Amino acid sequence: MTDVCLCFEVHQPLRLRKEFFWGGSPMRRIEPDQLSDFYFDDPENRRIFDRVAEKCYLPTNEIILEEIRRRQDSQRPFKAAYSFSGVFLDQCDKYNPRVLESFARLVDTGMVEVMEQTYHHSLASLYEDEREFAEQVKMHRERVWDAFAVRPRIFENTELLYDDRIARIVEDMGYAGIFAEGIIAPPNHLYRPEGCDRISLLLRDYQITDDMGFRFSARWWNEYPLTASKYASWIAAKPGECVNIFCDYETFGEHQWADTGIFEFLRHLPSEILRWDHLSFKTPSDLARDHPPLQIVSVPKTTSWADIERDTSCWLGNTLQWACYTYHRRLEGPIKEGGDPHLLETWRTLGLSDHLYYAFTHGGGPGEVHNYFSPYGTPYDAAVTFFAVLADLHHRVKSWASAAEDPFLFSTGIDEFTGDSAWGRRTLKGAVAEVEIESLEYHTQRGDLAAWARESLADEKLAEGLQQAEGLRGEDLRAALLGALSEAGTGSGSDQRGGRGRKKGAAAGGRVKR
Repeated sequence: MTDVCLCFEVHQPLRLRKEFFWGGSPMRRIEPDQLSDFYFDDPENRRIFDRVAEKCYLPTNEIILEEIRRRQDSQRPFKAAYSFSGVFLDQCDKYNPRVLESFARLVDTGMVEVMEQTYHHSLASLYEDEREFAEQVKMHRERVWDAFAVRPRIFENTELLYDDRIARIVEDMGYAGIFAEGIIAPPNHLYRPEGCDRISLLLRDYQITDDMGFRFSARWWNEYPLTASKYASWIAAKPGECVNIFCDYETFGEHQWADTGIFEFLRHLPSEILRWDHLSFKTPSDLARDHPPLQIVSVPKTTSWADIERDTSCWLGNTLQWACYTYHRRLEGPIKEGGDPHLLETWRTLGLSDHLYYAFTHGGGPGEVHNYFSPYGTPYDAAVTFFAVLADLHHRVKSWASAAEDPFLFSTGIDEFTGDSAWGRRTLKGAVAEVEIESLEYHTQRGDLAAWARESLADEKLAEGLQQAEGLRGEDLRAALLGALSEAGTGSGSDQRGGRGRKKGAAAGGRVKR
């Protein structure tokens, strides 16, 4: 038997206001709760969502539901799986609840599996610090539960971003399987990721997926026109125990318009596949349960399903993209220190991979695909807009959040960093409670904490309290530092700034320029 696993990714980006920079919006006075409307083009996002809902989501869901019900009581039922971004589910609630209701009806049949991903369809899995990635996955898990009352067991990272490290993180989160692009091994088997003990690696069969997703209406293609019968015969001839077809849901009706025949193709596909006695439909969880891994596969370098390169270059392949990505990453610490939910949610929404995708400058076929999805005239317009929004957000952070000029990076010696950092009282208190005593002793003996609080955070009261703990050791030291932080106040920064400029040469990374 060969199991056919039909999976769909469902995501809609939140597009920025294209004239944000050129229209003179940066640095205008607004309140934190106005950030979303200030940065994002809500009318355009609504217009596009409603268009795709009518062209794709609602009619495609109707076909899928009909085909599921047609075979629900048979020995070989029709099954499918979906991966929804959290921002897509939010847009359903905001713009067109009928769309979410139609997806819920699919899930309620028991023949549709919902997979996990990052809430904001972000590149958070690439961050050295795993905590933001874990937080976005947790947010997504809760959002899926609210929408469908299910707990996902299979993980599909943003655009199938995958490597050994990501697999280990996802296994530690408790998932039974993770998807990757089928370039790392023959895609019609299951594998075990290097360094993992339990999680199964499922591979997307990109060739047969792209036959439907990209080449379906291509008249230059020597297989045009593609019929459901022909497609099913290709699947039937595949070796191995599974065929994983994984495409954007917008393939149906949006990328491939209704007049191409894509809906009739989809309507007949389940019947044509099940004409073959050795084929059956399974969900990703079914595959992970039924098929043992063929072998261990090592993927040290990150792969994805994007472009010809199938790596991270479609988001991080040029200097413009790296500049925007780096700027966005640098704002994480100050924003989390401030604790403002509007700033944090805005920062996370700016982490959507789409913003970097639009700034892709390579030409050729990949460039045409990027331009097709981009709301901008050129990738340079995309980069200017994104960078201008990040700079404006930076301005808001400086105005609204009390954070240091530079983070305090904990270490146990020269160039021996622990990975812990602090941007102010809030995050310093959390770090002091958790870091190893060896690190606290190292910094207090050098006077690093007090110097950083005084020079980079401009918090004299806290600096004096931290200085009094110098000379202590062990848990007495930790208790004294926590006591100093509590006595200084529960806020995230100094109450004494009052227009004072910070000194130069602030302590960063536990080092003080003397």
